[in-house]
Amino acid sequence: MKKVVVLGAGGKMGYRCSANLRGAPYEVSHVEVSEAGRARLKELGISCAPADSAIPQADVVVLAIPDNVIGKATRQLAKQFKPGAILIALDAAAPFAGELPEREDLTVFVAHPCHPPIFNDETDLEAKRDHFGGVKAKQAIVCALLRGPQEHFDLAEDVATRMYAPVMRSHRATVEQMAILEPVLSETVCATCLTVIREATDEAVRRGVPKEVAHDFILGHLNVELAILFDQLPGVRMSDAANRAVERAKKEIFAPDWKKVFEPDAIRESIRQITDVEA
Repeated sequence: MKKVVVLGAGGKMGYRCSANLRGAPYEVSHVEVSEAGRARLKELGISCAPADSAIPQADVVVLAIPDNVIGKATRQLAKQFKPGAILIALDAAAPFAGELPEREDLTVFVAHPCHPPIFNDETDLEAKRDHFGGVKAKQAIVCALLRGPQEHFDLAEDVATRMYAPVMRSHRATVEQMAILEPVLSETVCATCLTVIREATDEAVRRGVPKEVAHDFILGHLNVELAILFDQLPGVRMSDAANRAVERAKKEIFAPDWKKVFEPDAIRESIRQITDVEA
């Protein structure tokens, strides 16, 4: 039976991973230094193991710790990882930045959830309300093998599928492609645009539109406009007036060269800020 260690098992993502790995066909150990994290794990009936006894035995180590401390933590633990161990990062930032130990005998794998899609076939109410994923709602995941043999990819993907369950699809990408997906596509672009939408909604309320009216109106329009733009309504397109409004507004709201955020130097700088230990 393969041995899996969840490092940072009581943190935000570590807790979710630990909960979903219960019952997996692995010998799972949990390492958590904070008292709050240990208390949370106790609620799941999970006790913690010392790092210096669990990690040297681990075939797989899930790095459920913040991006800006992964480098420091894994360098401190570098000599404890056994030859052939698989390190699973939950985000591409640290592997992309070269923050993980430079040991050729260690496999480095990245697995990140896509989160449940807006357009889905969920019928269970709890699943419909599982917006983050990993509880009831099905989601896809994206995996990448930075280095290591194919058989390690297969094992790590199985661990990832279980800790992000229920998973409907697992996509394979490169670490570089994952860095484009996050932080650039999901945070730099999407989260920024959605933040502006929320601020615009608040501005409409400030100018006299009742809050409930504004929220119903924009959330409904988000639903149909996303359905049109992401090909969920074949043959349907936005009206000519809406398209003209978009073209006019893009020039006022966005810098003409906004796609420069996808350039390699911009991605490296974004990830440098994410992995900065002083952040």
